[in-house]
Amino acid sequence: MENARLRIENLSHRYTSQWAVKDVSFDVTHNGVIGLLGSNGAGKSTLMNTMCGTLYQTKGDIFINGIDVRKYPKEAKKQIGFLPQKAPLHPDLTVDEYLLHCAKLRHTDKKIIHDAIEEAKLKCGIMHFSNRLLRNLSGGYQQRVGIAQAIVHKPSFVVLDEPTNGLDPNQIIEVRNLIKNIAKDCSVLVSTHILSEVEAICDHIKMIENGVMVFEGTIEEFHNVIETNTALVKMRTPPSIEELEKMKGVDAVTPLNAKGVFRFKVNNEKDTLENIVELSIKGGWHLYEITVEKTTLEETFAALSKKEFVNQV
Repeated sequence: MENARLRIENLSHRYTSQWAVKDVSFDVTHNGVIGLLGSNGAGKSTLMNTMCGTLYQTKGDIFINGIDVRKYPKEAKKQIGFLPQKAPLHPDLTVDEYLLHCAKLRHTDKKIIHDAIEEAKLKCGIMHFSNRLLRNLSGGYQQRVGIAQAIVHKPSFVVLDEPTNGLDPNQIIEVRNLIKNIAKDCSVLVSTHILSEVEAICDHIKMIENGVMVFEGTIEEFHNVIETNTALVKMRTPPSIEELEKMKGVDAVTPLNAKGVFRFKVNNEKDTLENIVELSIKGGWHLYEITVEKTTLEETFAALSKKEFVNQV
């Protein structure tokens, strides 16, 4: 247990008769960014609030570095950083005053509190706003201050709820880079509904639906939940569509442009693609690229949440 930054064992929670989370168990053991996915009402917020100690679970146990969050909340919360959807800012405080207040709330050692604040400001790119009132900062910099308060006490596990919500495109890129940098020193769990964000910053994904964990794994494994059956094939001197469709294992061929790029629908990926390569050599088709298409994150998300995916292309 001492090796896990976060350990959740058989966690369940209900508000009335409805279970928001049902028998969820998982560990977080390494540095990096974990994406927490799920539809609206899937149980993400309940899961985050229980692991951060702001909501007591109905059943099950949660441990942060081996410390029981429910039995020893003060000790556990020293190890946790949390940024809710709306950063808990005090607009009439300066950046330094606010971070000092947050560090004291986390019982940060007085001997290191000044250095801890300076380090958090440096990581979040807000050193030049030390004496600025929070109310006078832009939304992007307020969000940076919100992230700074989540890491000022140097936690080993950080939870960020929709950290780029409401930011402009440039601010989103900056905050994503900030999160990846923070994750070099701790485990960061990011709840987001933006799938492109998951692909940009996350190493692993955990997905919850109807209170149940439906997926745990890497980004690559998430892409491969749905078995793919299409490949992009590029040839300089291709034969006719009719000849390509006669090949064993090929169900259909669709030309994508006039430069020899085709989408092949196949029924046996490995054998069929090997056959395409062999016939290309024999036929002088000059095949120069063949790529198995991945399932998009949107398609996988829709499948796991039992919703129909509609391709807008």
